[in-house]
Amino acid sequence: MPKVTSVNPYNGEEIESFTEHTKIEITSILEKADDRFYKWRATSFAERKKLMLAAAAELKKNTQEYAEKMTLEIGKPISQSIAEVEKCAWVCEYYAENAHKHLADEIIKTDAHKSYVKYDPMGVVLAVMPWNYPFWQVFRFAAPALMAGNIGVLKHASNVFGSALNIEKVFERAGFPAYCFTTLLVGSDKVKSIIENPIIKAVTLTGSGPAGAAVAETAGKNIKKTVLELGGNNALVVLKDCDIDKTITTCVQARFQNTGQSCIAGKRLILAEEISEEFIEKLVKKVRELKSGDPRDEQTFVGTLAREDLAKDLEKQVKESIKKGAKLLLGGKRQNAYFEPTIVGNVTPSMPMFNQETFGPALSITTFKDVEEAIALSNDSKFGLGVSIFSEDIEAAEKLAYRFEEGAVFINELVKSDPRLPFGGIKDSGYGRELSSHGIQEFVNRKTVYINK
Repeated sequence: MPKVTSVNPYNGEEIESFTEHTKIEITSILEKADDRFYKWRATSFAERKKLMLAAAAELKKNTQEYAEKMTLEIGKPISQSIAEVEKCAWVCEYYAENAHKHLADEIIKTDAHKSYVKYDPMGVVLAVMPWNYPFWQVFRFAAPALMAGNIGVLKHASNVFGSALNIEKVFERAGFPAYCFTTLLVGSDKVKSIIENPIIKAVTLTGSGPAGAAVAETAGKNIKKTVLELGGNNALVVLKDCDIDKTITTCVQARFQNTGQSCIAGKRLILAEEISEEFIEKLVKKVRELKSGDPRDEQTFVGTLAREDLAKDLEKQVKESIKKGAKLLLGGKRQNAYFEPTIVGNVTPSMPMFNQETFGPALSITTFKDVEEAIALSNDSKFGLGVSIFSEDIEAAEKLAYRFEEGAVFINELVKSDPRLPFGGIKDSGYGRELSSHGIQEFVNRKTVYINK
């Protein structure tokens, strides 16, 4: 049978090998998941809450175990891997405490004796997930899905199969019944047939545009609900009245955390011309101080990219932008899967670092003369996931929010996901929402109940 070997991107060493599931095994897992659904949907919120809180406790108890695997598989700095596992515990606790409120019957007064909307689970939901946040991307789907009474089946990226099995282990250790949440060890070539299986009732995908389009096409042909969280090319819009030092700190975090491998990272710094000289000088100094190195070192902030080909792609985008007239201000060098923190100035909309998504530790800088130009530059993207605006005049910045074509506007903060707030984008960044009440209601049947005497 086909085997998949995971490789540590920091040192090139093999970690472990996995045998992919066969068609027979896939069918068996889906059938058992479907059988489990009819028992699981009959459980109470109180029962599910107890188990979900146990999952949160398991994540906290064995944070180091799960974080170390993540760091080995994708080169994520260990301190950030630990933070990711801890955030997963938070989302489990959030939905354990709030799912019953988010899915409470909605009484609607009509001429009936009683009429209301109830939120029933849909069944087995397939999650197709990426490698860059191998735990968080999954748990922000799994926690609400399971609390709603659905069953989760995970097809994870092939380079994080170890983390995928660890996620399954979390639910097993927490005491969830078998097949409430299962990992399928399969390649992308198996996704189409899995979606076509009548047991699968809906699909959620976080990943690239082409992957999202392929999943949406198959699901659409089979009349199945999808939620897509795709790429992003978020702008960091820095107005002239910002607090420069605080803004730089936030922008550095927004671009370089997770070694820049995030759909919601701030990738395009759109900077007011009046403050550009001082801002860039301080920014370069701040980024130069970031510690690169062994991802297992707690002091490391920038690790390697998850694979060498990803570093090569980023290198190409940087070099092509420079050829078109951009100016290299810092970094720009690659060694295997490592790409040093990089800042490129004089970037225009015709350059790859502006009009393509850059997935790594490289920040582009484009200056503007007035707010109208800043808004136009920010919106000049096929993506629409999020934008950050930096200004001391909060009221004025808030009034601009409606003009940005994004799923989220953050003022004086980096774009981030929070269990209490809906998360998702527009345009080529996808559709649907995760997290909050909006997320848990994506995969339910909104059922009208009408009763007369």
